[in-house]
Amino acid sequence: MSTISKKYTQKDGARLYEEERARRMADPEYRAIYDEEAVKLDLWLQLVEARMDAGLTQVEMAQRMGVTQAQVSRIEKKGNDSYTLNTLRRYVKALGDGFTLEVRVLTPQKQVESEEAVEIH
Repeated sequence: MSTISKKYTQKDGARLYEEERARRMADPEYRAIYDEEAVKLDLWLQLVEARMDAGLTQVEMAQRMGVTQAQVSRIEKKGNDSYTLNTLRRYVKALGDGFTLEVRVLTPQKQVESEEAVEIH
């Protein structure tokens, strides 16, 4: 009995990936979960990048916030979704001058950015 195996090229792999991704993203439930997770990813990465742009280490950030380095590490942890608005305010304040926290409220039906963005200093 002979087994025939097909060898895939890198181009085939990319095409198959894109087809599967499109199929999954067409499912509204999957898309909602994907979008929610993407927002979490964006936030932790923005926090880390902002701290680095400010030229601060986690230890220095912790001193400015009055917390431990381990707490700063948890705030910046990939996938963290337990941020409080107060924690985010304190984090941004500790970054120093020039950094702001912006919260946008989107309408549920249109998902259009509201006229006013709330800036928290």
